[in-house]
Amino acid sequence: MFGGIDEVDWAALEHAYGPADDVPELLHGLTSQDPQEREAALDGMYGAVHHQGDVYDSTLACIPFLLELVSDPSVQDRGGIVELLTSIGGIDLDGDDELDPDDAEFEYAANYAMAASAVTASADVFLALVDSDDRGVRLTAPLALATLHGEPELVLGLLRERLKIEQDPEVRFACVEAAGRVALRHGWLASEVVEWLVELAGLPEGVAGPLPPGPDGSPLPTAADPVAPSRTYDAGLRLSALAQLARCAPLALPPDVVTGVTGLLRELRDEPTAPPVPGVMPSASGGSRPEQGHLPTGRSTPWTGDLLRTLHSGLGDRVTDRTALLADQLRSPDGGQRLDAVRMSCALLRTWRGEYAELVGLIGTQLAKREPRLADAAAVTLGELFSLAAPAADALAEFVVADPGRWVQEWATGPRMLGSALTALARTGDPRAVPVLARLLELPETPQDLGQVLDPLGGAAIALVPALRRRLADMALDHRLYDLAGPVLSGLTALRAVEALPEVLRVLRGAPEYRREWVIELVLRALTAFGPAARASVPDLRALLVRAGGSQALSGAFGAKTAGALWSVEGDPTVVLPALRTALSSADSGARRSAASVLGAMGGAARETAPELGALLRAQDPWTRVDAALALWRITGEPDRAWPVLAGAWDALPFTRVPIAERLAETTADSGVAVAHGAQGAVEMLRAELGRVRRHNAIDGGYGSHDIVRDEKLLALCRRALTRERPTT
Repeated sequence: MFGGIDEVDWAALEHAYGPADDVPELLHGLTSQDPQEREAALDGMYGAVHHQGDVYDSTLACIPFLLELVSDPSVQDRGGIVELLTSIGGIDLDGDDELDPDDAEFEYAANYAMAASAVTASADVFLALVDSDDRGVRLTAPLALATLHGEPELVLGLLRERLKIEQDPEVRFACVEAAGRVALRHGWLASEVVEWLVELAGLPEGVAGPLPPGPDGSPLPTAADPVAPSRTYDAGLRLSALAQLARCAPLALPPDVVTGVTGLLRELRDEPTAPPVPGVMPSASGGSRPEQGHLPTGRSTPWTGDLLRTLHSGLGDRVTDRTALLADQLRSPDGGQRLDAVRMSCALLRTWRGEYAELVGLIGTQLAKREPRLADAAAVTLGELFSLAAPAADALAEFVVADPGRWVQEWATGPRMLGSALTALARTGDPRAVPVLARLLELPETPQDLGQVLDPLGGAAIALVPALRRRLADMALDHRLYDLAGPVLSGLTALRAVEALPEVLRVLRGAPEYRREWVIELVLRALTAFGPAARASVPDLRALLVRAGGSQALSGAFGAKTAGALWSVEGDPTVVLPALRTALSSADSGARRSAASVLGAMGGAARETAPELGALLRAQDPWTRVDAALALWRITGEPDRAWPVLAGAWDALPFTRVPIAERLAETTADSGVAVAHGAQGAVEMLRAELGRVRRHNAIDGGYGSHDIVRDEKLLALCRRALTRERPTT
């Protein structure tokens, strides 16, 4: 075995962590008789040779030896090696991925292409694996063939034949998943695959919807030799077929697909629980080590999670159907299925707009199950919803009161934070969170994010101001000031607690040199929120503005923020405009944007800066252009020059929509006329936004904890701009 391995100059090759001279040891480790050594070797291959899906020159050198391993029946745990090869060779490079040879990424793209070519050229090795005695091999071979083999008709026929005799449920699902992959990769076979999936799903003739069009938009041809239904398949296989239909031909799903799926789930719950069978879980994803073994024990059908995730993904924007399905999942007696449902609900809520009151209430009921992982997942999901979590407020309050041990999260490293359920309760604006937060202010250190949850509580949290003041007054003005004062100052800022001005000024005047600018920026936010009632801070702010203007150590943005606080408190444009105009001419985009924001807040008082703001409409940074346009419109009251910039940014930069809609809502409230004159196309733009189902900031593969609340704010602003509604606060 491994003939020629010593002839490779491994030290001259590289992987993620440098020279690849350790790769021969990893390859030999894959052949070990010790299961732990094999596991460590496979982890090493994913960790270094195929790190996060990358392909290095050492990865290419490994391919012949990995292919040798999967073809040798004496090698144990070959399923993991098959999956590794599938990931290495299964990266598709379409036209959009082609790079210029002079591009810095060209070498990596070339490696991917060579890896795909090398593995697919030897893909016949996987044909003999579909009937292997090794379950792990049978589990991974179907997807390898569907991904890598150059004769998809042969692969599809092999999958259909294997399904007739295969007894292992998860291997059967792997065959069906592989068929879906064939349909996605080879559109001209989609019709045949869909007809087979319809048969496996047990759908009566005529119930399924129309088949999807072919790659050129024309109807797909009917399969030449369709197979008539010959038997009734078990519930798991039918569910698997429906999941793949959703994935590769969602139009072929029947209108009442949710009813069918919930029925199948009930059938599965009634089936006797099968003992766990060790093996590799099938996974279509590449680039990281696949999950090994089953999900937690006690689950009657652990594999339904993957099938339902695939189904939800295929259903896409069918929010009503997905919500109904998740509601059924959340009522399941199977705790594992409920945990999956909470996580799937989180993905749905982050991505799609809809009516979610019932679903949110059901997520709240999971807190009462007293299952730690389930409760944590439910609390985290509810915490992202802010006011949308109101249907679960009673469940959150009961959970929080019943378990003080979860009020704070302690970490091995990093600051202590509020518990997820308490955060969720406070973000709904429910006053029942206030007494608990008051108790936490008695702790030696304030949880780092306590101040951030006070804004939704509004007036209900005013009772916390005395405790926040005491905490700030007793705080040592030393090197820990920024960390300790941050949550307290954030809380006072959110509550606009001007009565805390003496304590805030103490921090301003006594801040140490260590992180001094950071501390003062927190103070500036508080003073800006306090406004004219903080007039006693004017001498300090004026001195700070002079210092910022004469210091190269302080950023231009710092000077602009100081000017903003001074304007909010004193309202004298002659004092702050010189500093703001200086910031506008800075090379630092952060300084320009901070200055534009303050000038916009000044309105007509900053009219003399209109030429500088007009020049910034042509800035290279798109966010600078947007901030300048918003400020110019607020200063002049005319949208003529600003609106073309903002209208272009609305589509090109979705994250600009909230501030743009805010400005449109302001003009409506000021004039009493829905949407400002001169903002051509704004009405249609706002209506189109309200008609969209997908959240404006939903990104595949990424999210932020405030995405939902920001999108809901956008919708509220759009409605306000169109209906002449004034803000309630």
